[in-house]
Amino acid sequence: MSEVSAGQVAPSPGAPEGKESETPSQGAEIRAVGISKRYGHTYALNDVSLTIEPGQVHALVGENGAGKSTLGKVIAGAITADAGKIVVDGVERSYRSPRDALADGITIIDQEFALLWSHSVLENVFLGQARKNHATRLKEFAALQARVGFSLGPNRIVSTLRVAEQQQVEILRAVSRRSRVIVMDEPTAALSQPEIKSLLRLVKNLSAEGVSIIYVSHALEEVLEVAQTITVLRDGALVWTREAADQTKETLVNGMLGRSLDAAFPNRREAADDAPVRLAVKGLSRPGLLWDIDLDVRAGEILGIAGLVGSGRSELAHALFGADACSGEMWLDGEQWRPSSPRASLAAGVSLLPESRKEQGLMLQNSVAYNVTLPVLPSLTVGGVINGRKQSDAATATIDSLDIRPADGRIRVGALSGGNQQKALFGRCLAIEPRVLIVDEPTRGVDVGAKRAIYDLLVSLASNGCAIILISSEMEELRGLAHRFVVINSGRIVTGLPASASEEELLQAMFASPIGARTDEQRRPASV
Repeated sequence: MSEVSAGQVAPSPGAPEGKESETPSQGAEIRAVGISKRYGHTYALNDVSLTIEPGQVHALVGENGAGKSTLGKVIAGAITADAGKIVVDGVERSYRSPRDALADGITIIDQEFALLWSHSVLENVFLGQARKNHATRLKEFAALQARVGFSLGPNRIVSTLRVAEQQQVEILRAVSRRSRVIVMDEPTAALSQPEIKSLLRLVKNLSAEGVSIIYVSHALEEVLEVAQTITVLRDGALVWTREAADQTKETLVNGMLGRSLDAAFPNRREAADDAPVRLAVKGLSRPGLLWDIDLDVRAGEILGIAGLVGSGRSELAHALFGADACSGEMWLDGEQWRPSSPRASLAAGVSLLPESRKEQGLMLQNSVAYNVTLPVLPSLTVGGVINGRKQSDAATATIDSLDIRPADGRIRVGALSGGNQQKALFGRCLAIEPRVLIVDEPTRGVDVGAKRAIYDLLVSLASNGCAIILISSEMEELRGLAHRFVVINSGRIVTGLPASASEEELLQAMFASPIGARTDEQRRPASV
């Protein structure tokens, strides 16, 4: 095991806020020396040292809670380490905020977006940069999008964008600053496959221009494609740093888990031929978004919903859960049913794991215990007061069963890693022991080990009679879990396919133009 080192390069200051350089600056050498960070009794980082070479893509990988995001945030000034030091081009730095790091040309694309929600895309992208007239900014914005491969409307308000589009705004802003070092924390988590390919091309181009990239990702295929150097972290400690060219997905998994990973997907148990239909809808419509949706899902079945981002997948999930008003007929376990609200759906045994855990899921300022017991708080309340012992016992059972780390229900859920936040969101969904579970991008931002745990959980729930509606952008995930598929395009179900359908068949259906497809203006999703 050897740590990759680098030679000195001459200092090259980044563009401070309010000023812009005409060309990208030379990348910086970053040395993290003995970095430690502790939350309570748990080490997020424990004596971690590594070197980021100028102009290289250096990937940080590890399980959820391994410390990779924390390390990226320490380098970018978003978190202050308890011990150790950061050295930039041979000069020791002490950052108290991201603004301090930005003065050295270091910026971060975080999992938790730092956007001005009531402002336009254009204003967010050039936030903090020198003022220019609107026409000049529009021209620069167009050139920036052409370079990155995105197609956002500059005047759209950020709060109306989908999660994937909000992530694009973060990426555009980091690139527009001509940074010397960019920390990318799960930059492709909310992007479609074409957008991911565009971003990976951009990462390679930035590296070729001399920009240093710290690439934090659970997508090991992406890491192997773009990185020159890879560091593996486990439980807050450095396992090894090696050249990416010598690694495979298997060696990375071994380093992350300390063991090999079994088959990616558990064996599916087919639903019984006489299994009852749990949820059925006919003619489900929502003006401008959904048209005449017919589908059903049986007890013990996993129904895959395939479609491109913006096809109506998430809008369908919200309609089924009662979060959005719609027309049409619905039946739950054979009885006509109309969910008047998410609360009514939960009471009926229908639960939704939403696409965005931050915007639509968790209460980030509250504890893990509060979040995972929220749907059943009435049963834990006596005389209007929550019984702390009952809540703690219920939360502990959920934390243990889902392996949420750290295993402490008192911790603020927003302080957990992205993957552990996702587990907490699962815990909340399962608190009601659902008859129907709708999951929208269930493994977004989750490492390979946790992915398998979630897959095992979904298959186990189905085996016990739960009907599951699975929405995912990952073809492999859909094909590995679903018993059958329906494909949605422009708000319409265009076809149904069996579990044996190939990836090519799915993609052809997803890209087909259905009769009565919406115009571009109609495709814009409403904010939920």
